[in-house]
Amino acid sequence: MRIAYVNIFVSDLSQAAAFYRDKLGLALQFSSPEHGYASFSAGGIRLGVAVPGPQQAELVGRHTGVGFEVADLAAEHKRLSGLGVQFTMPPTRQPWGGFMAMIADADGNVFYLDQVSAAHGDAG
Repeated sequence: MRIAYVNIFVSDLSQAAAFYRDKLGLALQFSSPEHGYASFSAGGIRLGVAVPGPQQAELVGRHTGVGFEVADLAAEHKRLSGLGVQFTMPPTRQPWGGFMAMIADADGNVFYLDQVSAAHGDAG
């Protein structure tokens, strides 16, 4: 397992994409405006920018999501569940093609577990 990406919440995907692409010079890896998500290559780690749903809107500008890439999410879910790890979202197929779950530590910090598909792009 390795840290593969960091996600941040933004209020305007187009504005954020322009900032990271045009001002910071990050290469756009993946874009799905209809799903409110884009990712950029950032020195070996993927930077994801996402427009949150209504229940998470207050996290814009405050949420940074750390994501671990795993080769087999179903196997990792079984292993971690057996160790008592709390899943805040079970393995779920995402509209943009990813296969993702979310776990929480004892303080409630949430981490993503992501089985990356070719369509979603590898970190880097």
